[in-house]
Amino acid sequence: MFSRKIAQFTLIPLLSLSLLAGCGSGEEQLASSSGTDPITFTFFGADSSPQWNHMKDEIGQEIIKRTGVTLDAEFAISDGGKDRISLMAASGDYPDLVSAKAEVAKLVDAGAMLDLTDLINEHAPNLKKLYGPYMDRLKYSLEDPSIYVIPSYAGVDQTYFDATGGFEIQHRVLKELGYPEVRTLEDFENVLRAYKEKHPTIDGQPTIPLTLDADDWRIMITVTNPAFQATGAPDDGEYYIDPQTHEAKLHYKRPEEKEYFRWLNKMYNEGLLDKESFVQKSDQYKSKIASGRVLGLIDQEWGYQDAENALKTAGKADATYAHFPVTLSEEYKDRTFQNAGFTSGYGVGITTSCKDPVRAIKFLDFLASEEGQVLLNWGIEGKHYEVKDGKRVIPEDVLNEKTNNATSFQKNTGIDLYTLMSGHYGDGVKDSTGNYYTTKFPEQIVASYSEPEKETLKAYGVETWKELFPDKEEFPVKPWGAAYNLTVETGSNYHVTFEKTQDIIRKRIPEAILSPPESFDAAYDGMLQELDAAGAVKMEQEYTQLIKDRVQLWSGQS
Repeated sequence: MFSRKIAQFTLIPLLSLSLLAGCGSGEEQLASSSGTDPITFTFFGADSSPQWNHMKDEIGQEIIKRTGVTLDAEFAISDGGKDRISLMAASGDYPDLVSAKAEVAKLVDAGAMLDLTDLINEHAPNLKKLYGPYMDRLKYSLEDPSIYVIPSYAGVDQTYFDATGGFEIQHRVLKELGYPEVRTLEDFENVLRAYKEKHPTIDGQPTIPLTLDADDWRIMITVTNPAFQATGAPDDGEYYIDPQTHEAKLHYKRPEEKEYFRWLNKMYNEGLLDKESFVQKSDQYKSKIASGRVLGLIDQEWGYQDAENALKTAGKADATYAHFPVTLSEEYKDRTFQNAGFTSGYGVGITTSCKDPVRAIKFLDFLASEEGQVLLNWGIEGKHYEVKDGKRVIPEDVLNEKTNNATSFQKNTGIDLYTLMSGHYGDGVKDSTGNYYTTKFPEQIVASYSEPEKETLKAYGVETWKELFPDKEEFPVKPWGAAYNLTVETGSNYHVTFEKTQDIIRKRIPEAILSPPESFDAAYDGMLQELDAAGAVKMEQEYTQLIKDRVQLWSGQS
């Protein structure tokens, strides 16, 4: 447990620095917080961080050297940190800094989070510059305009140059089959079936055409989210938002999504879907992928990156994956790249237990500065990158290590390990020197591809995976951003109902997929009836109001 414990109290918006002093060590300490004397802040992150090396990596050591700040960090192992954060809220025992994602609402309601408005205005010029016209999007809600977190899960002015999700197929499969068109679910299925028939085993083990990871919350990423992605809807979490009325409903109620799950049912009953998909753990899922015998995936790259890294290290880069924008039929378009604007929401906040809030905000401000951003993304000049003719360049040996031994590279160097700890610029944004803040820009992305990737891309007539996907210009900008990062007041009936519906979905969707084909309709329709009986309609109405409130807040009309 964190060592500092305080009484819970209710915060009012725009706390003054005199009030902030009450949670630290006095105004005198706050006034002298500008130095770089050594200080340690405790930190909790709701996402796991398997490569965290307690700042012993090269970037971590450089951060300590430049700021004097060391992070004593703890990261969630499972459940998105829900239990850990609930315990914090109930006990009043908080870390100095916390990244709680959607669970931040529990901490706000417990009076655990500082309003950062004055701290940003007075001590964080780099954060003010970063967010510029988006400051309204940092406000918590229409009723409470406080800023409780520095958004860190979305880069400001992000441009996506590559696709890292969708429907994936091994490069060697595509090559052997002559690089067939992969546009619809039928195309995807035919490729997996054809290769399995030719190769029923791989390295002496049964070939797995398709496997899914339904372990805990991962069921959303590989099982349920693809249902809206494959039927032309954008990612708004568990909801579909009507673009005209802004009304929200559970996306499972869309008739076309039922047909997506019917396709998974067909895949299962024909032996093309791994029968262990709904009982295996994430580690088992990744282990199968690392064996090289899984032909296809429906996932985001970060979900199986460790397994791909293992394949590359083992010299099996041809068993890694290509990305395709597969949909139910050609009438639908994958909306992965629909513009949601700057999607403020999840991020890092400072708690009322923090012994020096000014020093903490200055630390977060350093990470968001040009100096900090270059350090976090590129590393140390002369060690991880060079400057040639005014341009930052990653040496070939470093790039090779980063590409083919990504896991150990990140753990040892710390590059890309600290990105979510403060606000940051998105891919495609250039700094004062005319260089990109991040290493994810077209030339560098192409240079980072493995040879099998380059061969596959060439066969499909493109240079990056993104070129296979519909462009953002084909869709309107979403005025509500990404609905999945909305926070809802805790203690309300909404949360109770939402958890009930999640329990129903996570039980009934697998049942429907695993049922005999003739029982699928009854199983799926029964789930929809069960959702409404659990209070889904009222829950959807409440969420609709939250969407409309966000649109109003972000429009500057609040």
